Formats: sequence, C-alpha cells, structure tokens
Amino acid sequence: MSRTNWFSVQTELSPKAKTVLGILSFVLPILVWSIVSYVPAVWHPLVQITDPGSVSYLQVDMRMPRGPFEDVVKEAEAEGQAPPQGFPANPVYLPAPHEVASALYTAFVTPPPSRDMPWLHESLWHSIQVIFWGFFLSSAIGVPLGVLCGAYAPISRLTEPFVEFFRYLPAPAFGALAVAILGIYDGPKIAIIFIGTFFQQVLIIANTTRKLDGALTEAALTLGAGNLQLLTRVVVPGVLPDLYRDLRILLGWAWTYLIVAELIGTTSGITWFITQQARYQHFENVYAAIIIIGIIGLGTDLVLGMLAKRFFPWDRNGK
Repeated sequence: MSRTNWFSVQTELSPKAKTVLGILSFVLPILVWSIVSYVPAVWHPLVQITDPGSVSYLQVDMRMPRGPFEDVVKEAEAEGQAPPQGFPANPVYLPAPHEVASALYTAFVTPPPSRDMPWLHESLWHSIQVIFWGFFLSSAIGVPLGVLCGAYAPISRLTEPFVEFFRYLPAPAFGALAVAILGIYDGPKIAIIFIGTFFQQVLIIANTTRKLDGALTEAALTLGAGNLQLLTRVVVPGVLPDLYRDLRILLGWAWTYLIVAELIGTTSGITWFITQQARYQHFENVYAAIIIIGIIGLGTDLVLGMLAKRFFPWDRNGK
C-alpha cells in the first residue's frame, strides 16, 4: 500500500502495514531513549566521577552538574593538585536501555535483601491476584447492572444519576475508610480497584447496550418474544462482542489503580518492589518493574483479543 493511502480517512491498512507500524510504535520511543542515553551532545547534564583526585568531598560514581565540576577542576589545577576526572552522564533517574534490560533479568534471579521479603515474581503474583479480585467483583455487579440500565429506561433513571455523581470521586480518597472497614491487608486494595472501575463500567456498558440495532428488538417483538426472552436472547447476545471489548479497556483502568491501591494499608505486591528500589536509587529496577507491568497488561490484552476471535467469529469489528 502506498504512503498516500496510509493517511486516507478511515482507510483500512494492509496486514504488512499494520505490522510495520506496530513495530515502529515501540522502536521509535526506544530509539529516542537510546539517543538521549548514549549521545552526550544531546543531554548529559552531569558528570560521573571516576577519580576524585585531590578533592576530598568527591567520591567514585558520584554525579554532579557540569558547571560545578569544571570549576572544581580549575581550582585543583590552579593549586597544582590532581584534578578530578569523570565522564558525561545523565541523572540517576534516567538509566540507559541496556541497564534496564539487564535489570529485567537480574530482578528475577536476585534474592531479596532479607528472608522475610518476597521475590519479584511473588510480588507480581500478589498484585495480579489483587487486580483479578477487584476487577472480577466489579464486573460481576457492573456488567449486569450496566446491561439493565441500557435496556430499561426506569432502571437507568434510578441508577445512572448517582453513578454519574460517584464516578467523579477519586477512588484513593476512600483509602482511609477502606482500611477502617476492611483492615490493612488486601481488602482495601481490592476495594479501591473496585471503586475505580465499577462506576465507569456501569456507564460504559449501559451506553454500549443502547447502541444495539433497534431492528433486532423490533423483529423479536414481532415474533412474540417476552421481556425476559428479549433481554437474554436478543439484547445480551447482540451487545456481547462490544461488551467484551469494553471489559478489555476497563481492565487497563484497573491496572492504573494498582500502585495507589497497594500503598493503602500495608505496602505489598509490585508497589513494594518499586518503592524499595526507588529508596536506594536503583532506578533501573524501577523502570524494569514498570515495563513488566506493561508487558503483563499488553500480553493479557493480546490473549483476550485472540480469544475474542474464537468467542465471536461473526463479529467483523473484532480486534
């Protein structure tokens, strides 16, 4: 497909073009990151000390701004003493890609500092369980309620005004209340994820249900379908593919609440790992943990997308 056709409004791309652009969506950010990390002329505002020379307050691997470093070098040379030496470097909070890549491996094989602390894979598994239960409980209530709101106007008017109000309240604001009611362990964390997704879920699914083709319900009524049959055999099957896509998107929202949720009560899961590594300025491990969360989230979405093709083979809009 030519480049001109790529930018035609609502034009479907060829499979090859989709693959190329999908790869570039990851390659380009990594390329920018690499340029910033490996090309001193772009942005290396600090100097990492390799030899403190005669300057007593400098240490090996210490980082300092270029201007003060150059002043220290001039002062040492003027006094006839050994000047410090170093090389251009970025701030410690911006590790190079190879350092993060190495951390992605070593984080799983390096034991925790003490025996009572969990391994990274154990922390990840704990976080996944919190996400699962929070989103499962939210969906178990939110999906049926959203379908009913979209199908029946009285239920919509009775429910949606309050839901519209409540969805603007930040979920973390209920942290102290959740701890008081549910304790300091996983209960309040699951509650925060529930609150963060449930109210959005009801409104999105209700809106999806309302988009069902009216011709389907009219045909069913003409054939003598009752209210319950209309709901279970026409409305639900008709919106199921779109509802499934809504849940995939909402699952991503649940992950965005994870870090905040795990800070409530006892710090646990992947949040504990990130907090500990940031405390000791091991930012390559922080980036590695963040990337792992992204990999798990994207991987889950890809699996759900492949399952959608099996569940809904008639859905032409499936992705």
